[in-house]
Amino acid sequence: MNPSFSSYLVNDVFGDPGVYVEVRWSKRALLFDLGRNDGLGPTRLLRAADIFISHTHMDHFIGFDALLRIALARGKTLRFFGPPGLIDNVQGKLRGYTWNLVDGYPLTLEVMEFHRETTKQTCFHAHNGFQATSPTVSSRTRSSWDHPFILLEDPMFVVKAVALNHQIPSFAYALEERFHINVNAQKLRAAGLRIGAWLSDVKQYIRQGKPDNFRFTVALYDEHRREDRECVLGDIKERFLTISRGQKIAYVVDARYDETNESKIVSLAHEADMFYCESPYLDADAAKAYDRYHLTARQAGLMARKSHVRDLTVFHFSPRYTGRGEALEREAREAFQGS
Repeated sequence: MNPSFSSYLVNDVFGDPGVYVEVRWSKRALLFDLGRNDGLGPTRLLRAADIFISHTHMDHFIGFDALLRIALARGKTLRFFGPPGLIDNVQGKLRGYTWNLVDGYPLTLEVMEFHRETTKQTCFHAHNGFQATSPTVSSRTRSSWDHPFILLEDPMFVVKAVALNHQIPSFAYALEERFHINVNAQKLRAAGLRIGAWLSDVKQYIRQGKPDNFRFTVALYDEHRREDRECVLGDIKERFLTISRGQKIAYVVDARYDETNESKIVSLAHEADMFYCESPYLDADAAKAYDRYHLTARQAGLMARKSHVRDLTVFHFSPRYTGRGEALEREAREAFQGS
């Protein structure tokens, strides 16, 4: 199965936290946290139109400026999701600059912050100097942060969050593909059909919930000759496609190891294909980690095992362990594997 998401850390394990997720076969990406991100480069940063902020401590938010500078003259809408206070934090960043010559710029920032029972949303437009629009407040269907709640619904995936205790709310995230569609190229060729952009349309029809009797026309090309062929969605699904469980990626940073946080994390990360989990401390320094509202590598590994994830990546290592990164990775791996 070719995965739909390709994910990786924005920086090395001692650098600012962040995970970049490419949606394959598209020019789209998602970005979790905005620490230093210069290494991504302009092209990849511009693909990230949906940005999910855990909280706005400097090492999770300082990269906002780099993203803003690259996107400024582009006709884009950037969407930011995060905990209470995010709107004020974005506005504070924007107020730090002078905007007298951006009246023709088409950039829009949509900022959504999630409270226990409400969602607050505001827009900032470059053309008027990023003056905030009047915020809209809507009620959430779930009245508790004790279980994962949905922030973003897309035909292809959903993004869920849960609020963890870092003395302030720190959001952990899970990206879940609704289902995965795999194409049998060999069967396509045997039927005289070529792999092409039309298959992306077919996947979209399925994600949009089109019925099996839905008919559509496919333009097929053989050298310089074009043939229009009418297809039935149910027939294409049955003959050439396999629909299976979707991919899942979980991202957890900056949370103390206690019973409540552990329960939330295990629920959010359950059966994830990839679990990105902070582990700034070795377990020998668990008291220090608890006092600083962070995790140890062993705790990250234990939660990964309880969550039944397929793979674990630990990161956000404290500089006190510089040159000892392997010790943190080994401790997490041993706890994850139960050794």
